[in-house]
Amino acid sequence: MPAHSAVMVSESAGVSTPVDSLLYLHGFNSAGASPKAQLVAAACETLAAQGGRELACATPDLPHYPQAALDHAEACLDELPGTTLLVGSSMGGFLATCLAERHGLPAVLINPAVQPARFVADYQGQHLVNAYTGDSFTIGTAHHEQLLALQWSRLVHPQRYLLLLGSADETLDCRDALHAYAGCRTLIHPGGDHGFSELARYLPALFAHGGWTLPPAV
Repeated sequence: MPAHSAVMVSESAGVSTPVDSLLYLHGFNSAGASPKAQLVAAACETLAAQGGRELACATPDLPHYPQAALDHAEACLDELPGTTLLVGSSMGGFLATCLAERHGLPAVLINPAVQPARFVADYQGQHLVNAYTGDSFTIGTAHHEQLLALQWSRLVHPQRYLLLLGSADETLDCRDALHAYAGCRTLIHPGGDHGFSELARYLPALFAHGGWTLPPAV
């Protein structure tokens, strides 16, 4: 398999009418200033400028506690106009799934965390510093308990989702996402890492899932 090819596992259409806004949810201990968030925001600006209609975009900084992060994301969603495309990376993919299921919205998930409570349990007591915001915190039992409470069991409408997975994700096993999101449209980047550094190549598919056609120059 070529190192820079994409594999479509299953296929379904995105939305038929272009979304009015996009909400990007970053991963755990990241921020709205992360490279992927800024890449998506820049593409939104280009589409709005060239498409003749507004495409509102929000890339909020999320709290490190899961429930607070979900509450903040939902508050941002409430402020966005019309139908929103949710885009989430890693833990942000987990939160985006929670919101997509709750509100019936389309979502693009980049190496999503499937059962983050299981992952966080291994890091109890670890002290972290956010490289973007400078905030520091310690992973405690509240992180684990809140993720358990938020854990979803199954997808009601798999066609709402587009998965972007790296086959060589060094943090999360992409097979977990393939199993949990069975039936969703899925693009696998062979050799792709957890940060999904090749996201720029997949922006056309990301925005097409929201009904927008990205100009070739982006």
